[in-house]
Amino acid sequence: MKHLLILALSCICVSCISVRTDVTATKSEAKVISPEDNNLAEAAIRLVLEQQIKAWNDHDLEGFMQGYWKSDELKFYGKSGLTLGWDATLERYRKNYPTKAESGILSFNIKDISRIEGNSYWVMGAFHLERNIGNADGIFMLIFKKINGQWKIVADMSC
Repeated sequence: MKHLLILALSCICVSCISVRTDVTATKSEAKVISPEDNNLAEAAIRLVLEQQIKAWNDHDLEGFMQGYWKSDELKFYGKSGLTLGWDATLERYRKNYPTKAESGILSFNIKDISRIEGNSYWVMGAFHLERNIGNADGIFMLIFKKINGQWKIVADMSC
């Protein structure tokens, strides 16, 4: 029993040291972003969103999806719940917007673009779909991350 207690305490101590090392390493690797870098990131993110609008308005859903991280780890959270992965997100769009009549003309009203940390930013805004079958409006929060030199949406919460 005494040996079991010593073993358990040893494991806890090693875990705490490991966590402390990870936190310290992360803080020491933090990069200071200059206002110019921040402005360049924001402009690049806005360009991705403009390209998405153009693709959407051409009913090019694959083109629209180019703004998203092509990964099984992509997360989309909407009114029907959490969708995981790029392919599943594309299928969700195809199902909900099968024709130009459903997709309509998209516009965004960007309210905020802020750096979270490193090369990650959030974008908060509103969307509007102008459609003959009835307009649709909502809000969104996107998480962008620079991956392999390109800004990609890694998480999307729209409602």
